[in-house]
Amino acid sequence: MTAITIKDQEYRDFCRFLEAQCGIVLGDSKQYLVRSRLSPLVSRFSLSSLSELLQLVISGRNRELRVAAVDAMTTNETLWFRDTYPYTVLADKILPELAANKRPLKIWSSASSSGQEPYSIAMIVLETQGRRPGMLTSGVQITATDISQTMLDTCRAGVYDNLALSRGLSPDRRRVFFENNGDGRMKVNDKVKRMVNFRPQNLKDSYALLGKFDVIFCRNVLIYFSPEMKAKVLNQMAASLNPGGYLLLGASESLTGLTDKFEMIRCNPGIIYKLK
Repeated sequence: MTAITIKDQEYRDFCRFLEAQCGIVLGDSKQYLVRSRLSPLVSRFSLSSLSELLQLVISGRNRELRVAAVDAMTTNETLWFRDTYPYTVLADKILPELAANKRPLKIWSSASSSGQEPYSIAMIVLETQGRRPGMLTSGVQITATDISQTMLDTCRAGVYDNLALSRGLSPDRRRVFFENNGDGRMKVNDKVKRMVNFRPQNLKDSYALLGKFDVIFCRNVLIYFSPEMKAKVLNQMAASLNPGGYLLLGASESLTGLTDKFEMIRCNPGIIYKLK
């Protein structure tokens, strides 16, 4: 690789491209992120420089490269049972309340990344069913989506190394919900895997084909979007919820000034949002 720098104009053009593709807004000081995420693609696609890569991506002359670039920029690290409280609220409040509807519950993990969030949700459901066997008899269906096909393939495989397993997963849950993959890694067991259906979804697009949900997890996603894009996503999610449905955001995210379709509920700890 002969060049690892990015010209200011190239960076601005790539930022516009990325926002148009998936809604992600990069600030003025994120050149380092573009360099670190896209530099491996230079050698993978036998290019001479990062500058050449950016020109090809922005022009659209190489579709495979364009997809790979978006994939690289939208892949995020995650962990099991992130922040803890959303899963506690799900188990103690949301599931018991919605189970009274006596119909299958539908939960959407809207940015599944490498699978930790939807599989954590599935584990909570299974634990709840174990503790209260008569409560969720109509079943729970979990739909998990991501813009990255690479991440969806990882999710479907459900295989994780020790580093990934060490991030937020208790030894008890590892023992109950995982099995040995035979290569030093562990695999989510079939009982957990059967609960989750993985599908591609760009949050910029319509959600109509996904159907309606009782709970939507949209955690640590909105932070990457412009205010206009945040409002669009939130209003579309409101339209995708059944009456009385819940929306769970990331710990640092808020609906203030973006939508009036939800009421805020303080759960101590944590905040969740209920469709008005």
